[in-house]
Amino acid sequence: MHATPTIAAPPPRTLARDAVVMPAQPGRSWIFALRWMDALAPVTLSLAEQIATAIGDRIIGGECKPGARIIEQDVADEFQVSRGPVRDAFRILEREGLATLHRNRGLQVTQLSGTELHDIFEIRAALFCIVAQRLASMPPPRIVDQLDLLISELGVFLNDEDGDRYAETVFRIGLTMARAAGNPRLAEMVASLALQTLRYAKLGLRSRDRRASSIALWRATRDAIRAGDAALAASLAAQRIYESRDEVLRLIGAADAGAENRPS
Repeated sequence: MHATPTIAAPPPRTLARDAVVMPAQPGRSWIFALRWMDALAPVTLSLAEQIATAIGDRIIGGECKPGARIIEQDVADEFQVSRGPVRDAFRILEREGLATLHRNRGLQVTQLSGTELHDIFEIRAALFCIVAQRLASMPPPRIVDQLDLLISELGVFLNDEDGDRYAETVFRIGLTMARAAGNPRLAEMVASLALQTLRYAKLGLRSRDRRASSIALWRATRDAIRAGDAALAASLAAQRIYESRDEVLRLIGAADAGAENRPS
């Protein structure tokens, strides 16, 4: 029986003891913080949220692998804090679906099965159809100008080697659209599910061909929103998410098959 891997603690880091104001312009190292960030204003993060952001970014970035354990005392030592805010940070990460909190065993990074991923992507597609329909039904909106800027940013990252920055920009576009749709509960659900699947979405956008298909669908979705064609916007939004889902499941299936055929 293999032991569950644990995360080694890096050298101690210092965080603001009460709260820190995050800049409105997000950096790659704060992708998890976009969960709380407004695109147009700074956001104040508590100590627990700062810790959750740091660990969440490691999970999303693949530094903390699925199934890995994260030990409460190790995190407290790393950030030079008491265990109270670490426990609160662990609860945040569990609430966001990135990890599971086990009594007396610390935090374990969530490992989603193929079936779970299929179901979550399906729900994401349905929710984003609603977002696209709502945006297309609104008067000619500011959101189209924001989409123009963000889709231009996608183009900058189209030829990147690993596609991580492309996928993170897609995540930002999704949050921006969901928040502009005028339904806070809808935006909350979209953000939560997008965050849970972001590390897998990165996998599905590793190839340039997949990114080229993705950006074409983003551009077409933007054009449908601009034209007020709610049905087309919804259809294109769903197609983009389903394509991502299918690629992720294909790659995970291939990896699983390779593991099964590997000599023991």
